Amino acid sequence: MQQILIALLVGVVFVLFAATVVYSAVRLTEEVPDEDREYLDPLPRGLRLLWPLLRIVDYHVCQRLPARLTRGPADSLRLSGLLYLMSPTQFIALCLVSLAGFALLAAIALPLAGQEGNGFWIACAALFGFVYPRVWLKDTLKRRQKMVVKALPAYLDFLTMGVEAGLNMAGAIGQAVAKGPEGPLKNEFAFVLRDLRSGLTRAEALRRMDERLKVPQVTSFINAVIQAERMGASLGPTFRAQADQRRIERFQLAEKLAMEAPVKLIFPLVAFIFPVTFVVLMFPIAVKFMQSGAF
Repeated sequence: MQQILIALLVGVVFVLFAATVVYSAVRLTEEVPDEDREYLDPLPRGLRLLWPLLRIVDYHVCQRLPARLTRGPADSLRLSGLLYLMSPTQFIALCLVSLAGFALLAAIALPLAGQEGNGFWIACAALFGFVYPRVWLKDTLKRRQKMVVKALPAYLDFLTMGVEAGLNMAGAIGQAVAKGPEGPLKNEFAFVLRDLRSGLTRAEALRRMDERLKVPQVTSFINAVIQAERMGASLGPTFRAQADQRRIERFQLAEKLAMEAPVKLIFPLVAFIFPVTFVVLMFPIAVKFMQSGAF
């Protein structure tokens, strides 16, 4: 009888604890204000599943962090073009949720696999979960910069043709945006065009573009345009010279990558391909020696 009462008491306590957790989760969710994403970028599929939890952590934890802790993520998101996808505090919430998720997966998976001393591996999984969103952000930044460098000569050609045809800077940028290839550079030139129409000078609009991208090739192009405008020189030859220079740099980069390819192939050849080749070649010889009784 006493064991039955203890079991009932434990069951009641567990039910009360579960009800408290559910009630707290519902209250925390209801306190989060609605989010208007009409003018924001659509969320990726994987991030869309985690977004309700991210918003809860962001509202109750990350928005109370000091501004100095969000300054770095804000700069990274701006340079990666993801500032219209999530805020800096939401990115920190993503890091925290990823940390907790990987730690929980490790805590569940390791005992099932029969591993002992799980504390170290759970800590490693938590560290990986915290770092993974930052690695994803860094890869996104590198991919965006490569797309900008790749599309820059084409846009410089559009600007050259527009200026030499008699258009002003704003008109040439408008033609480049209308007919240029899709990508982040097109969006940045659209922002420059918007800044020009809002009353900013060409130098100010281009400097704002440079702050958003931080790509050396774009910085060189903007400095050349500002210098030409200051000296009163024609923009057509400046655009053409910049386009030729960017193409030369692209060809030089391609040659550099081609020369690095044989060096990068040495380790896969030595570690994977050569051993398999030796096994294939030596197996018939070893079989013949074994049949002849040499071994």
